[in-house]
Amino acid sequence: MRASTLLARCLAIAGLAVIVSGTALADPAQKNYRLHCMGCHQADGTGSPANGIPSMRGEVGNFLKVPGGRAYLSQVPGTLHTPLSDGDTAELLNWVMKNIGGRSVPADFKPYTEADVKGYRASVPEDIPGLRVKLVGLIEAGRKGD
Repeated sequence: MRASTLLARCLAIAGLAVIVSGTALADPAQKNYRLHCMGCHQADGTGSPANGIPSMRGEVGNFLKVPGGRAYLSQVPGTLHTPLSDGDTAELLNWVMKNIGGRSVPADFKPYTEADVKGYRASVPEDIPGLRVKLVGLIEAGRKGD
């Protein structure tokens, strides 16, 4: 068998394996989550809190409930420094809200747009870790008020 024929067959088998596993059926935002977020936040968004990687599962939507939280999700280093376009990042954030945010996402959630992400990325605060501490404090205070 010629090498090119063997290579073509191997690629066809690999492609079939991808389709059968469901990976080929994933939408682009899900694929981007797998490529750019899952390594730290895990497939289901649970993260690794013991290693400083917060869980997003059922929590990430709470940032949308406090001033500055919506922008913050576009400004965290992992989101900010992906090679994704602003539009792809908006789709990724919307996918995260829908698939990982759960009940934490407000009922009146307005999906991110390309323009939103572009604007948020253009005005990144200097102290992202400090901002996170502040926002988590606001989220916790809101829970106590419920």
